Amino acid sequence: MVETKRITALLLGGALSAACAAPSGAAEKTWTVAYIAPSLDISYWQWVAYGAKTRAAELGITYMEMDSHNSPAEQMANVRTALTKGVDAIVMGPVSSTSTPPVLRVLKDKKVPVAFTGIGPQPGETDFTSSVTANNEEAGRQEGKFVCDLATERGGKQVGMLSLPQDRENAQKYLKGATESFKAGGCDLVQVLQTHGLTVKEAVDQANDLMTAHPDVKAIYGMYDEAGTGAAKVLQTRGLVGKVGVATADGSPTTVKLLKEGTIQGLFLQEAGGQGIEAVQQVYNALTGKPVTKDLALAEPLVTAKDVDSPESLAKLKRVYPPSAGAY
Repeated sequence: MVETKRITALLLGGALSAACAAPSGAAEKTWTVAYIAPSLDISYWQWVAYGAKTRAAELGITYMEMDSHNSPAEQMANVRTALTKGVDAIVMGPVSSTSTPPVLRVLKDKKVPVAFTGIGPQPGETDFTSSVTANNEEAGRQEGKFVCDLATERGGKQVGMLSLPQDRENAQKYLKGATESFKAGGCDLVQVLQTHGLTVKEAVDQANDLMTAHPDVKAIYGMYDEAGTGAAKVLQTRGLVGKVGVATADGSPTTVKLLKEGTIQGLFLQEAGGQGIEAVQQVYNALTGKPVTKDLALAEPLVTAKDVDSPESLAKLKRVYPPSAGAY
């Protein structure tokens, strides 16, 4: 009887040890996140990827990335492929806001958390974990005022805009904020040209069209980095540097250099890398039962030639693009 009791105690002790070890094993689960970009040919989305990959590594998350090549159909195919591969969460820069509803229906059915970066979901959609974007409307308002002031300083009130596609909710917010500031400052937005490919060549063509059609334009509002670069090239070719002001959103080694040279007067920095970092953090929080922030709008601080070399600006730029992209 004594021996039986001893064996029973040993068995119970072993079972208790195994039970105590179980939570530790569960905590060691390796999560997998897929980053689905609208186009990895565009540096901005490469920098979001850098931020996402960096944060995933810090959290011990397995990381994979996929390119939708600006195709809603390929975007959906990427989502299904990722699910087939067993990913636990998705971070996505959508092709457009209007492309997100079918994606969200699939992910809701599979109970897979998703965080958007840069471009938010279609207005009215709620079945997502987080939308990590910039504070686009406020940034649009601030940049709009800055551009209107540039035009006024140069003796005019006409301004032009090189815009992101207006089927994106971030572009709509930028335009809304900018329009309010133009109205308040008495500036006339004479033309809005939407990009199709986000290339510098396209921006050069559009800026040339803008200045040909509206030679009295005194400032150009760039809604994305290549727009600022394209506008700067046109002003250099036409001998209008300083006579026509330029500000742009995003920021890159190219536009930082143009800012220092005085060809561009202001950069409203959008944290591409920071958005990738925060989006991975949000889906990780969802997977581990921690609080998430549904709408996380990062500020877009203004940097000018006067303060671009300050420690504060350098810290901001390091959230925009990685050291491998170029100098700060």
